[in-house]
Amino acid sequence: MKIVVLAGGLSPERNVSLSSGTMIAHALQRLGHQTALVDLYFGLEDYDGPVADYFHQPITDRWKQIDPQAPDLEKIRAQRKDQSPSQFGPGVLELCQQADVVFLALHGTCGEDGRVQAAFDLLGIPYTGSGYLGSGLAMDKDLTKRLIAHLGVDTPQWRRVSYTEKEVDSLTSTTRVPCVVKPVASGSSIGVSIAQTKKELHAALLEGLKFGGECVLEQYVAGREIQVALLGDEALPSIEIIPKEGFYDYANKYQPGAAEEVCPSPIPPEWEKRVGQAALTVYRALGLAVYARADFIVDEAGTPWFLEINTLPGMTPTSLVPQEAAAVGIDYDSLCQRIIDESLRIRGRQ
Repeated sequence: MKIVVLAGGLSPERNVSLSSGTMIAHALQRLGHQTALVDLYFGLEDYDGPVADYFHQPITDRWKQIDPQAPDLEKIRAQRKDQSPSQFGPGVLELCQQADVVFLALHGTCGEDGRVQAAFDLLGIPYTGSGYLGSGLAMDKDLTKRLIAHLGVDTPQWRRVSYTEKEVDSLTSTTRVPCVVKPVASGSSIGVSIAQTKKELHAALLEGLKFGGECVLEQYVAGREIQVALLGDEALPSIEIIPKEGFYDYANKYQPGAAEEVCPSPIPPEWEKRVGQAALTVYRALGLAVYARADFIVDEAGTPWFLEINTLPGMTPTSLVPQEAAAVGIDYDSLCQRIIDESLRIRGRQ
């Protein structure tokens, strides 16, 4: 097949996406597919040949390593020759229209929130993963919690807040600590802070202004970090995350050795069953498909507290879904092929 791997984009998770895309593209080439790896935002601006020949461009490892710091998006924006407001770089749509399927390696607000999926649906371009509606719902942490709160899935108490700098002091005084401050629509733990004190909460709210002042203030639940991948309509063995320092933030997620990851999780079978069932309940309630990853805190009583679900989880060298798949005998290349096959099946292309 001719496959475009679409990565990058103008998102705080840009670097993670490019690393995922590189790994996926190499896997697809090993499987014998004609593969083109392209940055959603920059597109083919440095390529002057026929679009159809881009499938023969070599795929290098220049994007494989993830920088410990999230990218400066204003600098990224300034680097593009095409200064139009379009999120699609030159030639991207033309290239995708020539593919049998587009493998979405995008993460975050540029690509995981349903907008790219909706555009591709309108253009008749088949792609991997969930559709536009489920993607959009899952990207919004507040809406996700609202939809699943009555389904028997425990989730920490929360409230959505929209605020300016003038309101930081009042929010600090009226919010109980400890709590977690999260941008309402972001991933890879970018912008997430655990505030144990009012001083830390004040600083976290100020940091939240960098993400538009749209945040979820969530009750802090102590416990073990357990994450569950869904493949098709089945839960894979869960994985426990044990950061060596702090919590599972951006740096701990993507720097090798920063966290211990144990799969299958060393938890009792009844806990494993509970967390798997909770993950599937969320997955089905949002109408998700193909694959996803749900994040939980499991308390000392074995109750899984749902935090969020990711519709395009990372496929980097340190990512969790490939580790969980490997635990049931699915290697990385086979996982990529299964994602393609299932995506084409649900879209009536197989």
